[in-house]
Amino acid sequence: MKLALPIACAVLLTVAGCRDNPAPKVMAREVPERADDFVFENNLVAGRFYGKSLEGDPTSPGLDVWVKLPGRLVADEWYAGAMEDGSYYHHDHGGKDCYKVAVSLGGGASVPYLDNRLRWPATNYRTSTILERTKDKIVFVLGYPEWEASEGIMVKLEKKVTVKADSYFIKVEDTYDFTGTDTMTVAAGFKLHGEQDTVVERLEEPGRIAIWEKASDQSVEPEDGFIGVAMIMPDADSQVFSPEQDHALLLKEIHPGQTICYEVGSCWSKGEIKDHVTWFETVKQFNI
Repeated sequence: MKLALPIACAVLLTVAGCRDNPAPKVMAREVPERADDFVFENNLVAGRFYGKSLEGDPTSPGLDVWVKLPGRLVADEWYAGAMEDGSYYHHDHGGKDCYKVAVSLGGGASVPYLDNRLRWPATNYRTSTILERTKDKIVFVLGYPEWEASEGIMVKLEKKVTVKADSYFIKVEDTYDFTGTDTMTVAAGFKLHGEQDTVVERLEEPGRIAIWEKASDQSVEPEDGFIGVAMIMPDADSQVFSPEQDHALLLKEIHPGQTICYEVGSCWSKGEIKDHVTWFETVKQFNI
């Protein structure tokens, strides 16, 4: 059947319009309807930071990694599902939340590192601002109010995150203002889930660390896949793998008002990266 001319033109214009206005490949937003989460994603990775309503369960700056298949954006769909079923995104809908954070750096964050201890903020993020939004890039800032990291040392954190399309990595810029000391060591890194058969890769560059492990949180729906996590901070002073603290860390000494910059990466074995060899090579080849 031949299309009538006006209909045919409308179809052609619609197709052309889709080419001219492709769907966004990135998103980020505060989620007041679900415990003040702040969620972000691109077409390859997703994650969230914890907000005020979750303080105490947990109070943590750590990045909660969400695994998903490559392609479409899923966060809004998962949160909508969670309004009907609180465990919706712990079940596989082309991905899931199967990563255990608790009080840790999760899949990539930083905190003061004083007397060889990680010093957690007293709150979750309390402010958020979107600085830039396009179809292929979104930039946001999260604010963590001042807290006493150690006796007499008061610290305030501003976290700037850049999410770009088509990348397994996000860029993080953490700015620390502090008083009570001239310099402070900051630890940036991620959680080691030792019970999940973690494979640690000590990459040649001291500012690159990566792991591959079984999915960590299997409390709702068993997950037989694997998760890769990585961090790249080329100007790190040193690298520490701390089984007693269950973390892999990159350490950097800073002055008040200084910003540390690092890239955080993640992947799921049910997506395009199937094994630890491919993941570690991806981390090695990533240009920061």
